[in-house]
Amino acid sequence: MPQLLQFTDRGIYCEAGNFYIDPWKPVKRAVITHAHSDHAYRGHDFYLAQQQSVPVMKYRLGEDIQVQSLEYTERIVHNGVTISLHPAGHIIGSSQVRVELAGEVWVASGDYKTEIDGISIPFEPVKCDTFISESTFGLPVYQWKTQQKIFEEIERWWRRNQEENTASVLLCYALGKAQRILCGIDTAIGPIYAHGAIENINEVLRNAGELIPGALRITAENKKEDFRKALILATASVQNTSWLAKLSPYSLGYASGWMQIRGNKRRRAADVGFALSDHADWSGLNNAIAATQARRVFVTHGYTYQFAKWLREKGLDAEEVKTEYEGDVVDEAE
Repeated sequence: MPQLLQFTDRGIYCEAGNFYIDPWKPVKRAVITHAHSDHAYRGHDFYLAQQQSVPVMKYRLGEDIQVQSLEYTERIVHNGVTISLHPAGHIIGSSQVRVELAGEVWVASGDYKTEIDGISIPFEPVKCDTFISESTFGLPVYQWKTQQKIFEEIERWWRRNQEENTASVLLCYALGKAQRILCGIDTAIGPIYAHGAIENINEVLRNAGELIPGALRITAENKKEDFRKALILATASVQNTSWLAKLSPYSLGYASGWMQIRGNKRRRAADVGFALSDHADWSGLNNAIAATQARRVFVTHGYTYQFAKWLREKGLDAEEVKTEYEGDVVDEAE
């Protein structure tokens, strides 16, 4: 008897239900964990996703996509397989996919984090027989400071730049990281501007009822003087472009979990790095997996070899599998 979920060249496949989870090639039925571009692709005939993900999916994939939305924990049965979506805590609308057949339960987590960020529904462990986990930051060196401490670091950097009459440009993902920063930063420090790619996502989320604070959209009419006291949110795609040059003088910051490692800041050509991630750190990964009480774990992306080996040493049946999920490496420019 084949296992409930299989790893194929199109994505994670449920043969009994005849659907895929986060497939990267066109399929008839796709269950989507969240709207980042390495998990939500164009070209599927039919999509199923958590209702908060749907507005961004339609913005990115097309208003005409055929999509059914579910609330968290709502259950549907398709070809005898029970499907439900559960909070992953990664970004707004991110979900773990629980599938059940004949008493066997698998959970495909997509991307997740266990720290409460204030904008997405917090991660909820789901008991299962088999858990499919990411391992983007699956090494012991990746231990995050609290979100509040990172925001305080960003605010101190911003204030120092203001004293030097220098713009503060902070590179971050357009979907997830940018909204998290807007919701967590002290907006009384000064004006906050956003690159058009970020503000487009903000507007989609605000129109859907999400409480995303306002940001000023950067336009051709802006003058350099507008930015001297400002925090400017932009995607990494602006590096080495005329768009960024027009903000000069500026200090360049980078918000990413990769900033935990000394040297990554320099490789990303940033003046300062902030280790703010929407993925679980080492402790978060281990705690999440333990909470599922799963006997078997598949590790899909990140430090897959090292993390699967660690889990086996702890007594779990764990192995790495190859997928096209990329974790915290894609520049979410759109």
